[in-house]
Amino acid sequence: MTVLTPFLFVATSLLSLAYAQPSPDVQKRISAAIKNAANATNVDYTEFVNVFIGTDNFGDVCPGASIPFGMVKFSTDLTGYAPAGYVTDPTQKIRGLSPLHDSGTGSSLGMIPSLSLSRASKLGLMYCKGTYGNFEILPLLCPDGFDTCTTTLDSRERFRKNNTDDASPGYFAQTLDNGIMMEATSTRRAGLERFTFPKGSKPYFVLDLANDLPASFAGGRMDIDPDLGRITLGGLWGSSFGPGQFHYQAFACYDLLDGGKQQLSEYGVWTGDTEGLDAKGLGMTHLNLSINLIGGVYQSGALFSYEGNPSQVNIRVGVSFRSVEQACLNAETEVGNSTFEDIMAQSKSLWNEKLSKVQVDLAHTPANVTELLYSSLYRASLTPNNATDETQGVFENTTYPYFDSLYCSWDTFRTYYPLMSLHSPVEFAQIVNSYIDGYRKRGWMPECRANNLPGWTQGGSSGDVIVGHFAMTYHNEAAALGIDLEELYAAMIADGDVNPPEWNIQGRQVNVYKQYGYVPFAVLDTMSTGRQTREGSRTLRWDALWIHYSQSLICAQYAFEDFAIRQVALLLDKTDDVATYTNRSFFYRNVWDPTVTNDGFKGFMQKRFSNGTFVYTDPVDCSPNDNDTSRDCSLQDDNISGFYESSSWEYSWFAPHDTAHLIQLMGGNDTFVQRLDHFFNAGYYLAGNEPSFQTPIGYHYANTPTKSVDRVRDVVFTNFDITPAGLPGNDDQAAMATLLVFHLLGLYPVPSTTQFLILSPFTPQYTIHNSYLNVSTTITTKNFDARSVQKTIPKGVAAYVKSVTVNGQVSPSKCHFDFYDVFRLGGEVVIEVTSDKNAVDDCGASVPESLSTGGFAQPR
Repeated sequence: MTVLTPFLFVATSLLSLAYAQPSPDVQKRISAAIKNAANATNVDYTEFVNVFIGTDNFGDVCPGASIPFGMVKFSTDLTGYAPAGYVTDPTQKIRGLSPLHDSGTGSSLGMIPSLSLSRASKLGLMYCKGTYGNFEILPLLCPDGFDTCTTTLDSRERFRKNNTDDASPGYFAQTLDNGIMMEATSTRRAGLERFTFPKGSKPYFVLDLANDLPASFAGGRMDIDPDLGRITLGGLWGSSFGPGQFHYQAFACYDLLDGGKQQLSEYGVWTGDTEGLDAKGLGMTHLNLSINLIGGVYQSGALFSYEGNPSQVNIRVGVSFRSVEQACLNAETEVGNSTFEDIMAQSKSLWNEKLSKVQVDLAHTPANVTELLYSSLYRASLTPNNATDETQGVFENTTYPYFDSLYCSWDTFRTYYPLMSLHSPVEFAQIVNSYIDGYRKRGWMPECRANNLPGWTQGGSSGDVIVGHFAMTYHNEAAALGIDLEELYAAMIADGDVNPPEWNIQGRQVNVYKQYGYVPFAVLDTMSTGRQTREGSRTLRWDALWIHYSQSLICAQYAFEDFAIRQVALLLDKTDDVATYTNRSFFYRNVWDPTVTNDGFKGFMQKRFSNGTFVYTDPVDCSPNDNDTSRDCSLQDDNISGFYESSSWEYSWFAPHDTAHLIQLMGGNDTFVQRLDHFFNAGYYLAGNEPSFQTPIGYHYANTPTKSVDRVRDVVFTNFDITPAGLPGNDDQAAMATLLVFHLLGLYPVPSTTQFLILSPFTPQYTIHNSYLNVSTTITTKNFDARSVQKTIPKGVAAYVKSVTVNGQVSPSKCHFDFYDVFRLGGEVVIEVTSDKNAVDDCGASVPESLSTGGFAQPR
């Protein structure tokens, strides 16, 4: 979904919380594994992964047990601000362990302490409530019996035992302060939960029907079958990042007897609220509840215990978005009679297959880089969720792959999918097919799909860039991968040319965009519905660079999305469309006001009225330097800045396909470099905001690539580390993770093209394996010096690119190469670095391509 705003960092300092760490053994184990792997022959890459990175500092990462792209992620749900369920904050209590979570998706229902409503809304809390957390189970100690058990949310919440949180790929564990240990491991749609109780205690469990993270229950049913030892439950819940009128269905199946090894003692139902209702029905087996129309807290579920005071209890869980029968079938087929250790080993094997796609020189790579890299690669395959065969609504019984939790295309098109294109084209094709199926079923591709429901559109139709990137890199293999390129293109054209009746949730406000060449402020639109904000950023994001919303981010996107359509039109020889969408990809120029001056620099992106006059927005508004804490900068209806979750200072850099012309608008190379320096030095740069992703490498386009190397080192070590607070805000479905991966590998992609910008790797050597193409590409950093891997490169230390050699041929440019020359063919790339910064501060034969200077003229 969206990135957090600049005010995140103010909020962080205001909270002044003493953050808990996971068990110290986690980091000790990872450090030892990296050290031992230097001489190992069989490497277990899961041992390098720290799943707790991003579980603090509003990173919103879920550390729960999952497989790659798993539909389930078993983790605990904590009170307070916890959109992914888990947070490290020791002041928060555990409310239960649940199988459904997303990772890196935004904020939850719980407001951040000490924040005003206005500031909370800036952080996205008004619109990003977190998601899932359905079907929480919590082990209890009820020494005085069934009727005394704490079942309601407020009464059952418990602190964790200090320094006991533990997790790794496919495994999650946490110990309550009463000594009960909870563990989980998973398959794609099911898993096992294991609970260890203090010796001699009677195990009780509360299982929740109604409560989810955003408190959105809209009715449901639960049944207990004591003979079968099975509880089935399901219902309707509200969207996490979309219209409150939308609801999705979810179901779960809890098998309690561990194949006959365990025996139930008591069982029954409970209902409760926050006003005194706390009722239990021993022996009752059924709940059937409608939505509470008057509103208020609505709590209900099951309560059960076990005979014989077993010290360990195993529970098998299946989930489904179709039916309780399917949920039970998922548990039976994916888990069956397998042990906890069996499932955990299977999960670890799947993760190793994914993580080993990138192999680094473990002996000579700095240990923190190894940990950062593999932890980021892990999160890059954690979402979106593969919900194939679990569809509902218009997608029910679709024969195509179905991926959910696309949070959001606006966040992921820059780095997430370009990284996937290097090593996982099969999964990439499946997700692309899922995007196209959105067009088949709804008329437009999804922008931000969550909970099987359309979510809020942020920057137009960024799915165009995602499917466009696939087409440009895998058009030769598309048919074999199940993609019809003509149908893919038809889906793009629908986004780019067909006005939806409601562009808040899909498509773009195309009619006025085509009429005016930008998205006007306060325009009369009688053909469609949507919130009239973010005009500047929407324009930038739409065709050319105009985004469909008033936010800076989105403005740059409409235009860039049209560039993606232009690319595929060129690929498919759609001559007329090439001309149309090339022209529209230049629309970002229509929101450039050359008269606006700030900090001594002239020309900024601004919104405009339909009569063509500009509407002045202070370029500082909504930047980290904005002192007005009452200003709304997100999806709010009073966001009048014209930009989405950022400032004109930030959005004015966004023209990835035509940076050469942007440089001319800003006054030429020298002024561009000075302005870029000022952008960083004055504090306008926001590492956690996607529109800024390419900005540190912008120096390449002005033929000063050594500054890009310096700037990326500074960005990485200022904003990322291996602690739970090691992300600069929301992970955004691994947008942050994949940005970091590219920085560490010394590359940066230009989306919807096959071009990669070249930087200085943080490792002496790495190999990327593409098993589908059956090729491997090894990139060696000649003269690598580990001393360069820090915030500021010391004088006399080699780090600046002197030459680039691809399969024995010296590349004419030191600043960019092509996917087809490198990652499609495979082979050897040598990036030679030197300490002589002045001698190599140019790109050689060419700077990276721009459309207005003849770039991107022919697809590979």
